[in-house]
Amino acid sequence: MPPHPSQPTAPAVPMSVRWLPAVFRPTFEELLPRTRVERTRRDWVVDFVLIGLSIAFGIAAHHSEMTDKAPLSSLHSTADLVLLPLAALALLWRRRWPLRVTIFVGLATIVSPSSGFATLVAAFAIAAYSAPTVALGGLLFLIAITPISSLLARDPGNAWWSEALFGVIVTVGVGAWGMFTGTRRQLLVTLHERARRAESEQGLRVEQARQQERTRIAREMHDVLAHRMSLLSVHAGALEFRPDAPAEDVARAAGVIRQTAHEALEELRTVIGVLRVDELTADGDGEGAQAQPEPPQPTLAAVPRLVADWKQAGARVELDLAIDTEAVPTAVGRTAYRVVQEGLTNASKHAPATRVEVHLSGAPGDALVVEVRNALPVGGASTASGIPGTGLGLIGLRERTELAGGGFLATADSAARQFVLRATLPWSAA
Repeated sequence: MPPHPSQPTAPAVPMSVRWLPAVFRPTFEELLPRTRVERTRRDWVVDFVLIGLSIAFGIAAHHSEMTDKAPLSSLHSTADLVLLPLAALALLWRRRWPLRVTIFVGLATIVSPSSGFATLVAAFAIAAYSAPTVALGGLLFLIAITPISSLLARDPGNAWWSEALFGVIVTVGVGAWGMFTGTRRQLLVTLHERARRAESEQGLRVEQARQQERTRIAREMHDVLAHRMSLLSVHAGALEFRPDAPAEDVARAAGVIRQTAHEALEELRTVIGVLRVDELTADGDGEGAQAQPEPPQPTLAAVPRLVADWKQAGARVELDLAIDTEAVPTAVGRTAYRVVQEGLTNASKHAPATRVEVHLSGAPGDALVVEVRNALPVGGASTASGIPGTGLGLIGLRERTELAGGGFLATADSAARQFVLRATLPWSAA
């Protein structure tokens, strides 16, 4: 019969876990929280064995007491036989309520000297499953009642204090064993928890690294496609506003559009290929990752070509390159290239047909300064260019420059009526 909808079905527990002690299971199982820990098969076996031993040793002790020269009285003997199984059965709850079980079994031992084995089991339980202060108090209680039990059921052939001393020594030894077992168990649980936490943190670090890589790829995709799409828009706009252009100009513009679209598709395919490599690497396909190396990134030496592309598209761009591009470190040059690229794209979107100035200056040991200026549109409003913006270009540039250890500024210079985009990048001496 299927379970009632209001009764949740317990998750399947592996066979190896079923034989762990109950105190271990909350740590080794990733189950839903429960109000109390259920006994495992191992716990049931141990419980019945201990109960059986307690009753067996108790019956043997009772028989020994009754065959002594001074046997127990009839009332004392009856109380001994009644309390013996009760003390043994109380051991079933020694893990859940160790202090209560210890008190009950200890008090029963005063009247039932045959329950000595159950008392030792209770001493072990309170030492193993309780806090140190509670365990110490329970053991002191058992030690205190030992002389009383010896006085009530003393052997005429032995002094009562010798039996009491022996009982105290055995109780202390069993309690020390229980404390050692409890400490060892807690240490194992702590080590397992640390290992689980370390594994979880490792997973978080992997996910964070993967997310950072995705962000980097998304930034590259934005830089590449925004630049190419802006060039396409500029060329298409020129054809739209010059319907009477000569056939040669139209053919040349169409060729540029085709070439730009082809390059955009190639660069998009490259970025998607990098994404695919990440998926293969995450899936453990090392061969796929090795078969698709990441392509080389543009450097500062490609800035003149970038400016030439924009000029060919009809943009008014002036380049002031006052540095040796070969002397600039590769990482710094790549960031500078992206700054120039985004500056030109941003100008074509928000201020088309305006003059754009690109300045690169600096020296080794100082800094590389990249500055892109364009005139503000008349009235301070952007001229419609038909190119939608993502709003992420300048944010991505700021992230790039800060990761490179530089500074970034994008502001409108009201006095000069120019929009200024400036990045300062560290340029270490060779």
